[in-house]
Amino acid sequence: MSANSIKTVKRVVLVASLIAALLAIASIVSNSSGTNGLPSQSTPKVPEFYGEVPDFSFLNQSKESFGKAQLLGRVSIANFIFTRCRTVCPVFTMKMKRVAEQTPEEIQLLSFSVDPEYDTPERLAAYAAEHGVDTKRWHFLTGDAKAIKETVAGALKISMEREGVDEEGIPDIVHGGHFVLLDGMGRIRGYYNSDDPERIQIMIKHASWLAQQVSQN
Repeated sequence: MSANSIKTVKRVVLVASLIAALLAIASIVSNSSGTNGLPSQSTPKVPEFYGEVPDFSFLNQSKESFGKAQLLGRVSIANFIFTRCRTVCPVFTMKMKRVAEQTPEEIQLLSFSVDPEYDTPERLAAYAAEHGVDTKRWHFLTGDAKAIKETVAGALKISMEREGVDEEGIPDIVHGGHFVLLDGMGRIRGYYNSDDPERIQIMIKHASWLAQQVSQN
């Protein structure tokens, strides 16, 4: 076979490969074209039930009381941070800001401090201001350390363990990096890995769908 013939065969194979790849992409897009970002269906996949949050009583960054009563009638998305954290928590807060930009105002956002003995409402307010947070619907919560752990680790099932301190005396607190979705009755409806952009988009769809159910009742 001549050199020109070999080049022609290679071009044909390359074009055929490109066409196959484009067809595969088109098929994936078609199968995920539902309005909720999930496999095509008329309504979002109904999120599961993972239990109910018991009564609790904390303070937000404005020193306002926040408890189970404030969960009722509103869909909530929760995450877990502490103000002395210099690594994971600022990133987790940034991800929550992006969630805020993509969700309607009736969905409230909750950031539970896993270092409540240090994170006073004043420090949480300063943290929110430092990160440019709009606190109209975003509550940074703190309170009694035992009650916080019972709520975070016990009720919400998010890991929360203190593993010593660093050279500057800042605690090494290992905690979960999942968002938790709560419906308008204070029930846990989903866990979403904050490192997975696809899961975050599914959470946003689920939260918006739950908010519609609340508005219709």
